[in-house]
Amino acid sequence: MPVKIRLARRGRKKRPYYHIVIADGRAPRDGKFIESIGFYNPMTVPATIELDREKAYDWLNKGAQPTHTARAILKFKGVYYKKHLMRGVAKGALTEDKAATLLQEWIDAKEAKVTARREQTKLEKEQFYKMLSG
Repeated sequence: MPVKIRLARRGRKKRPYYHIVIADGRAPRDGKFIESIGFYNPMTVPATIELDREKAYDWLNKGAQPTHTARAILKFKGVYYKKHLMRGVAKGALTEDKAATLLQEWIDAKEAKVTARREQTKLEKEQFYKMLSG
């Protein structure tokens, strides 16, 4: 039974949002799934992604294969970086504490970029409304 990490579409017409789910590869896109690990809303600027990194990492280690979009989301949220660091820990290249610190620094830097983008979008929207109102 091949297990996939994929997106299940929700929302109305032309307003999609997606649940990130673990599903049997033979199940339909919006059909039965094993577990939900997060959601993805591409309609916001920047896109909103909520993901349980631990569950995603566990499923990757169990052999779940992500789709192309799910893989991009996992890379963006640092799940693949954690897998890379844990492989280094298993080989003895670094300690588990050092790997945890590197991962947390990476996540903090990424979250800072996302927050800066949100603030920039907010300012652009305010300027646009000021321009419209006079």
